Amino acid sequence: MPRVFVQGSPVDSYPRPAPEARRGSVRRVTEVGEEVLHRPCRDVTEFGPDLAALIDDMFLTMYVADGAGLAANQVGVDLRLFVYDCLDDDGVRHVGHIVNPVLDPLAPAGRRLLDEGEGCLSVPGAVMDVPRPDRAVARGLDKDGNALVIEGTGYFARCLAHETDHVNGQVYLDRLSKRDRKEALRQVADRRDEVFARRAAKTAALSG
Repeated sequence: MPRVFVQGSPVDSYPRPAPEARRGSVRRVTEVGEEVLHRPCRDVTEFGPDLAALIDDMFLTMYVADGAGLAANQVGVDLRLFVYDCLDDDGVRHVGHIVNPVLDPLAPAGRRLLDEGEGCLSVPGAVMDVPRPDRAVARGLDKDGNALVIEGTGYFARCLAHETDHVNGQVYLDRLSKRDRKEALRQVADRRDEVFARRAAKTAALSG
């Protein structure tokens, strides 16, 4: 079994951080409550250097924030796009981006929900159990407009679902009960300053 998949295809190895990050600039991560996170994003219709540069920035921002995935509206850009660098439950690494993602519906008979911890860079410091299917298939395009199908299981399936939620205007708090949502926001209040201090230190190290 290959240990790394890039854009859904197996490769022998891939650097970490991904090469895209070396070309990027760090952007501010939006936080829950900001309007851009709570409305469906626009389809990407223009492919070219501006889109490629945004992807580079998103990769670097994701690494600085210690994320496994990052959607464009998490850097304030109203477009259906996300990047990822995520391990599945078997330790296989998945790296890439997907434009205009849509998840395939899963038949209830073949679907198993995993109720496991989930965090979000836009909900800094909080981790809550969220039920997600153990498998996901995302269809979309790459930065050049070519068709793309990305399949994931376990934690990577959770990542694909989480990021697709983002481009649809949902954060994972929307999937929680009122009580659990309140607990998540309490965690943010307790840990936000620590999270942002870590991000600032990483950003400073990059520019130093």
